[in-house]
Amino acid sequence: MSSATLTTAGILLVTVVTIAFGGLTLLQHLARRQAGYLDNPVRRGLWTAGHAHAGVLVLFALAVLPYVDHADASDGTRTLIRALLVAAPILMPLGFFLSVVRPTDTKPNKLIWLAVAGGASLSAGALLLGVTLL
Repeated sequence: MSSATLTTAGILLVTVVTIAFGGLTLLQHLARRQAGYLDNPVRRGLWTAGHAHAGVLVLFALAVLPYVDHADASDGTRTLIRALLVAAPILMPLGFFLSVVRPTDTKPNKLIWLAVAGGASLSAGALLLGVTLL
């Protein structure tokens, strides 16, 4: 595996700590029956989605990273693919979390577009990797 891919994997593995902290935070909101979380279905749903997407997308990125080094692509394209794969598990959950920061928020604010940007990043990275592997 290239040093760039190993560095990217290291960055993704460090984010696992933030995902675990997020899970602990959600568990505390549930255990303490915190107002603004249990009684706010929009906030609860988006935060749950953010946490779940973060974990799944980090695992996905770690699973496909070894293929980047085998892609028939320039170093710049490989760097772009790695960046897109790392951006997705950061941007999408941020969009879910930051769009309903206040306990009284009953609809997402414009930061929900970060989730869309994360989805676009995931799609672009996966498509680019797939095409360069063919």
